[in-house]
Amino acid sequence: MAEIKNHEFEGLLRRKPLPYRLFVIFGPDRGLVSERAAELAALSGVDLKDDFSVVRLDASDLSAQPGRIVEEMNSLGLFGGSRLVWVRGGGNEKGLVDALSILSEEPPADSMLIVEAGDLKKGTGLRKIADASPRVGSIACYADDTKALNALIDSELSSSGLRITPDARGLLLESLGGDRIASRNEIRKLALYCKGEDAIDEQHVRDIIGDASAISTDEAVDAVLSGDRDQFLHAAEKIAQSKTPIFLVLQGCLRQFQLLDQMRMEMDEKRLQPAQVMQTLGRGVHFKRKPIIERALRTWSAPALAREMNRLHMAVLQCRQRPQLEESIALQILLSITLQSARAPARS
Repeated sequence: MAEIKNHEFEGLLRRKPLPYRLFVIFGPDRGLVSERAAELAALSGVDLKDDFSVVRLDASDLSAQPGRIVEEMNSLGLFGGSRLVWVRGGGNEKGLVDALSILSEEPPADSMLIVEAGDLKKGTGLRKIADASPRVGSIACYADDTKALNALIDSELSSSGLRITPDARGLLLESLGGDRIASRNEIRKLALYCKGEDAIDEQHVRDIIGDASAISTDEAVDAVLSGDRDQFLHAAEKIAQSKTPIFLVLQGCLRQFQLLDQMRMEMDEKRLQPAQVMQTLGRGVHFKRKPIIERALRTWSAPALAREMNRLHMAVLQCRQRPQLEESIALQILLSITLQSARAPARS
């Protein structure tokens, strides 16, 4: 089974019954992974409030119980009926990979498996099995492009009976992306703020997302990449004074690390130098920021970038789950990455 692309997922949901009993949902957009897992779970035929029918597991716990998933999938519910095993935080853990390999041979008819995973590399571990098996739905979740974000804006605002001006839409698009649930929440906050208005304009967007310029946000992101602790704290203070949510810096940093990850992969596969990959994948980077990006490409290895992207995704999730702690969560992770960047030796 080839992976199910972003634009193919809605079609999958419309198929009744679902064509698979095993799903691996992966990618850098953790919010989208979580959202799509929830949509599939809702179509499983299982009462999600029934703890006897839904088994929720964390992949990190499977090392002590490597056979747990297979056992749960083949168990009967206390009162009969379908059963859902829902695994979060998946990667290439041996217990998880082995379980999927076994289950993909002959999936239980009355059980469904949903695995939420991170950004899995093609041809390895969990994704290798998922992509190759005709019995597994392999669903990729990459950051929303402009078309997907526009569709998300239209969907959320139409349900609230609101329209948005072209200029306001352009401004809103600049603050979205990187994480689907975070983007959806930003749009919903805007819709709630504008309830009763005829249309959403630029000022409404500025009011809800803050009035700090993109330059000040870029300053903070560049300080993180450069490992400049003092510059980061100075930029963070300016952002706080302007009432701009520090979450926007977290999103900007995540998008930047996703771009670095693409560039680093291109460098490693084609044996290119940073300046060479900047000529292709870095065309949209402002010329003043190019030296910072090139240095970061020399500083960060592919595994290190993957690790930091995972930390940023988790921070985004924590901010969404505990909005009252958003500022402290974001500052802690951003400062941690800044210090890590300062310590990392540059590579040629």
